[in-house]
Amino acid sequence: MPPPRLPAKLEQLPRVALAHLPTPLEPMANLTRHVGGAQMLVKRDDCTGLAMGGNKIRQLEFYLGDALSREADALLITGAVQSNFVRSAIAGGNRLGMQSHVQLERRVERDDHLYATSGNVLLDHLLGATIHHYPDGEDEAGADRQLESIAAELRNDGHRPYVIHLAPGHAPLGALGYVLAAEELVQQAQSKALVFDEVVVASGSGHTHAGLLFGLRWLACPAVVTGVCVRRDATQQRERILTRTHEIAELLEVDNPVTADDIVLTDAFLAPGYGRVSDGTRDAISLAARHESLLVDPVYTGKVMAATLKRATETDATIVFVHTGGTPALFAYQQELAE
Repeated sequence: MPPPRLPAKLEQLPRVALAHLPTPLEPMANLTRHVGGAQMLVKRDDCTGLAMGGNKIRQLEFYLGDALSREADALLITGAVQSNFVRSAIAGGNRLGMQSHVQLERRVERDDHLYATSGNVLLDHLLGATIHHYPDGEDEAGADRQLESIAAELRNDGHRPYVIHLAPGHAPLGALGYVLAAEELVQQAQSKALVFDEVVVASGSGHTHAGLLFGLRWLACPAVVTGVCVRRDATQQRERILTRTHEIAELLEVDNPVTADDIVLTDAFLAPGYGRVSDGTRDAISLAARHESLLVDPVYTGKVMAATLKRATETDATIVFVHTGGTPALFAYQQELAE
């Protein structure tokens, strides 16, 4: 019996090649020995290329494919001050000859100079974006409305803007990049004669988590996908992920293979909140660097690494840690990490 194939609609949607694919699937042998318990591997989506890479490059292939199909000449996106998505979108826009207008939201209450000017912010400036600011970091709908106001001004000036929205309720084109990533992961595991039992991934906007879960279930892969909450608690995030999977199914014109029971989340590593560093996250960043030379960040992958290390002590299963990038943010958190 031939293996399941991804929905045919995926091949019909506009897409532009931006990422270096496939990204490596590597053992974390030193950490596995150090922690004991589960065998741990890393899916290196920090290696997608394009301006320091990360998971957003896969997502942008579909967003920017759609933008090109609409003959857009300007790209708009909103995100946190140290947003990886914002930095990646500017880079993708540059590659395609589009100007970028980006909006930085105040999601983290801090005023230090490094956070405001280093890391992703420095790269945003180097990449040449026009930068706007939004004062509220917990108002997704308001942030999107402000983007639409900027887009209206650009239209009045004769431009053709394309908005990547933040709030739910819009077609989750970015999640499709991780439906494809699920197939890539399954094929890599098969080529290595490897069976993985659990995948641990950051769960924020929900595109990466939902797309990966959708793809694995469509391909009949039973591995648990554990989403590590990085912005909101598990109760709030659960409904977001389930909604995302339904939106993916609608976009691909298929039935949703994901059930509510498939959605596994932990918010045990969220405190003290989005973009803030706990001792556990700091320890995980240090362990990953010193044992595997993996650079994980304080906002996303550091928390996911902490969750992965904890899971490794609780099971003898095989765990895949999804490294979604975020390396530039390390420099914005120099004070906390140097301590």
